[in-house]
Amino acid sequence: MAQIRKTQTDNNTSEELKQRLDKKTGFYYSFLTLVLLFCLIQVGFGVILNVSKTISYRAKIFTMQKIKNAAITRNDDLKQEIKMFSSATSLEGIARNNLKMASEDEVLILINNPPAEKTTKQKNLLDKIKKIVGKHNAK
Repeated sequence: MAQIRKTQTDNNTSEELKQRLDKKTGFYYSFLTLVLLFCLIQVGFGVILNVSKTISYRAKIFTMQKIKNAAITRNDDLKQEIKMFSSATSLEGIARNNLKMASEDEVLILINNPPAEKTTKQKNLLDKIKKIVGKHNAK
């Protein structure tokens, strides 16, 4: 009988140990699950932030490319204008037509019409031409 009681107490203690181990194991699994969920949430937020940054950077790149292309086009137009206005024949034609100038052997006859309003762009262009012609004549 004493042996049966001893084995029952041993069985009780071994069951208590199993229950304690099961509780500890359950706690560890729960803790690991929470840690893994936290890591998963962190990774999710990181992915969302990186995707949003990538989208915004692509939009900025697209905008900068449009600005660059517009600047290249404007530079090409300005180069063509410089070539057009820097030749002697074009300067002479501009001087004859717009500035009412004549060469040494020519007689210039002006007919006064009521002055039409000139746009600021035309005035600026004429000022530039006058400067160019003045430099060209000074040489």
